[in-house]
Amino acid sequence: TSSTDVASYGDLYQWGRGTDGHQIRTSGTTATLSSTDQPGNGNFILAPNSPYDWRSPQNDNLWQGVAGVNNPCPTGYRIPTDVEWDAERLSWGSSSQNAAGALASPLKLPMAGSRSYSNGSLNDTGNWGYYWSSTVSSTNARNLYFLSSDANMNTNFELTGALFVALRIS
Repeated sequence: TSSTDVASYGDLYQWGRGTDGHQIRTSGTTATLSSTDQPGNGNFILAPNSPYDWRSPQNDNLWQGVAGVNNPCPTGYRIPTDVEWDAERLSWGSSSQNAAGALASPLKLPMAGSRSYSNGSLNDTGNWGYYWSSTVSSTNARNLYFLSSDANMNTNFELTGALFVALRIS
């Protein structure tokens, strides 16, 4: 009903992780990095040091396409690329590059905030929207962000908790 509708916020995923409980906003935290694609626990993994990833070594193939390892989407869906997210953002029009444009879009994107990679706290809830893409950039991943005054594409640590939208494969 609004950009700050708490009931619409959803779960916050670390880039490349499947649905294992870590995405729940109140899940526990751990500083133990995973050496596998499925950590075997539902904790949000903290890592205050570079490369800021929940997995060591990093695996940048985890959310690639409909058959991607750890694809959290329903069958037949995948995480959008940064090019697809940017096209969506641009469809809001030049005067709506902000949270109002995100809410007015068919996706009705809220400002659900993010989760900190360093301590697991919730950040920017009700003030920013962060949505993962499947696109990797060096040791980070690309995301769409917006707030009341701006919307754009950005690069963020894969350890950060953010939302995703499932894109249907036609």
